Amino acid sequence: MLTSQRKSEILAILKRDGQVLAKALSESFEVSEDTIRRDLRELASEGLLQRVHGGALPASPATADFAHRQPIESATKRAVAKAAAGMIGEGQVVIVDGGTTAIELVRQLPRELSATVVTHSPNVAVELVEHPGIEVIVIGGRLFKHSIVTVGAAAIEALSHIRADVFFMGVTGVHATAGLSTGDLEEAYMKRALAAHAAETVVLASADKINAASQYRIGELAMASAIIVEKSTDAALTEPLEAAGVTVVRA
Repeated sequence: MLTSQRKSEILAILKRDGQVLAKALSESFEVSEDTIRRDLRELASEGLLQRVHGGALPASPATADFAHRQPIESATKRAVAKAAAGMIGEGQVVIVDGGTTAIELVRQLPRELSATVVTHSPNVAVELVEHPGIEVIVIGGRLFKHSIVTVGAAAIEALSHIRADVFFMGVTGVHATAGLSTGDLEEAYMKRALAAHAAETVVLASADKINAASQYRIGELAMASAIIVEKSTDAALTEPLEAAGVTVVRA
């Protein structure tokens, strides 16, 4: 079998099973594990999968920067954001992550709601300037321009006196065994810190982020008490998450 054919088969198995193991592939294709690992490295370099110990997972396609993601509005994104906004109660303190869905979330907040929003996203904060009942606390730090959020030691230190009711987290990968992940190391640290300062964490995830992984792990799937997904998300994608004990909310 040609290398290109073997790679195509690997991707087909990955799509079917949601993961591949180097040992099983080497036995199936009757080649060495070194050969399979080389195939996986090359496929990973093309962004076609995410390597993990012993094999690979589907790679998350959600890697575009904020400027490219912002114009992409959809009814499904608004539905996810509206479901998240509906979880915020009167007088609560909530942490809102950065990202386009997070911005849509704060746009969906009722005008009569009185609450406090803590965010490390300047864009989220600006969206709330004209909201009469929302107190806004902005976490300062180094601006990560790709996602337009603050990160780093100063941002994490600023969280030290905050105890929130819920953190609405954006991710680029949600996987039953690989957990929650994102495409930048400092963002992963920041998201983990934000989750540590909230009583519960709710993940906002479009279908293309489910059963996928990115380079940097935020934490175990159990970090999330609930995951809000599009109503049309295939049940085959969400069933492993529910089996792991996470509540899946379809919006």
